[in-house]
Amino acid sequence: MIEQLPALILLAPLFGALFIVIVGMRDHRACFPIAFTALVISLASAIGAGLRAFSEGAYNYYIGGWEEPLGIGIVLRVDALNGLLLITIAVVALLALIFSIRPAGEKDAEKTPHFYTLFLLLCVGLFGITITGDAFNLFVLVEVSALTSYGLVALGSSRRCKMAAFHYLLMGTVGASFYLLGVGYLYLKTGSLNMQDINTILATNAEVSGSPAIMTAFILILVGIWIKMAFFPLYGWLPNAYSYSPSGSACLLAPLMTKVSVYVMIRVMLSLFGLEWVFGHPGWSDLVVWLAVIAILAGSIMALAQREIKRMLCYLIVAEIGYMVGGAWLNDPNLWGLTGTAYHILADAMMTLCLFLAAGIFSQKLGIIEITGLTGIFKKMPITSAAFIVGGLAMIGVPPTCGFFSKFYLIRGGIESGHWEYVAALLISSLVNAVLFFRIFEIAYFGKASDGTHDHDDDQPARRHFDEAPLRGLIPLLTAAVLIVLLGIFNGQIIELIRVVFETPATVVLNRG
Repeated sequence: MIEQLPALILLAPLFGALFIVIVGMRDHRACFPIAFTALVISLASAIGAGLRAFSEGAYNYYIGGWEEPLGIGIVLRVDALNGLLLITIAVVALLALIFSIRPAGEKDAEKTPHFYTLFLLLCVGLFGITITGDAFNLFVLVEVSALTSYGLVALGSSRRCKMAAFHYLLMGTVGASFYLLGVGYLYLKTGSLNMQDINTILATNAEVSGSPAIMTAFILILVGIWIKMAFFPLYGWLPNAYSYSPSGSACLLAPLMTKVSVYVMIRVMLSLFGLEWVFGHPGWSDLVVWLAVIAILAGSIMALAQREIKRMLCYLIVAEIGYMVGGAWLNDPNLWGLTGTAYHILADAMMTLCLFLAAGIFSQKLGIIEITGLTGIFKKMPITSAAFIVGGLAMIGVPPTCGFFSKFYLIRGGIESGHWEYVAALLISSLVNAVLFFRIFEIAYFGKASDGTHDHDDDQPARRHFDEAPLRGLIPLLTAAVLIVLLGIFNGQIIELIRVVFETPATVVLNRG
């Protein structure tokens, strides 16, 4: 059974979605238990598969046990890097699922089975993107996650949700087309779709690796991925999609979609083309780092101009994407930029989850959408506010949160590579984050509610103003806040696992399941 864990990670949510369609359409009460069980199985399988990769090294799992060359295109590959990401995806999805429990009789209750079906299918896509070892299957799984995310955004009742989903669909289709064209060029020149096989061909055949077709393929693939991850200036779909979508959808999409796309970029650079080929072309890394600097500064400045909580967080995501793209392209000799980027994927997923959970609670519980509406919220919802503060401090980069250590490694990579403009952009962005969040903290703690029913009168006890979030919101929110701190405390162990992938050649252990 242990040998089948990579497949089980995908199969559990896939069959969970099928059971929801069969059973949940008749009885909505069955939807959440089925979805919860499926994600618990995926989490347990991800932990098992990850632990094996941590202890034994990277290994392959061939679907159906097909022998090469027939099975070489249908392969799942687990290493320390995607093992950590698999666990992160499962944890984030499970916490977002608990937050999104849809009580009976809730508005739009007829959409409940559709929501959970799309939720699980999105998880299938994200798990598959992370673990696949085939360039074409990666495209298929990217589209699985994209199509389900369009549906999750469009599930909202307002017209803005539909328009945001349509805009998201248009941009996502363009990005997928670029990626698919790039894979087509690769196949024409190498005759293979397996990532390891393509990497070997490019490393050993100078005529193929130096051809214009390979260069064109890389550019097309890279642009397609950048559109999917909303890298500035290709970010136009993101703010509306994440801020207008239902809270349950946003809490899954915002922490994972762009971060998994950044992982895809790293995997393409590392496992498909190879770092020597990528950084062997002078000028590329400098250009991309400067684009990342612009993305960081632009995202931070646009976040300053926002009045709505979720839109502010969306523009901070744009800046965070700049962090990760810049870090991956620093080309520092000790690979601290790539290491910091990989660690920041995990850290930013948890930070974004925490902040979007809190924003969702403020919206659902009190109808607060704008930052000014948080006036005095700390006195009314102290536990929720405290968790929001943890997420905010992590975004600023305050120790011992994971946000501090991820920025530390990225800045170290910037210094060792000599990209001082990137270091400066990170520091400026952190200062902007401090301005944004400390302004919110001040409003939340020192502000006074404008509604007369919430004013602190001397003859009314303070307990009457206490109106905390329900447990379905508090449990995932507090868990996310604790994980932010734990990721920071145990950053050393996580970094060691990540650096093994970047520093040592991949040792393939073939497993015919």
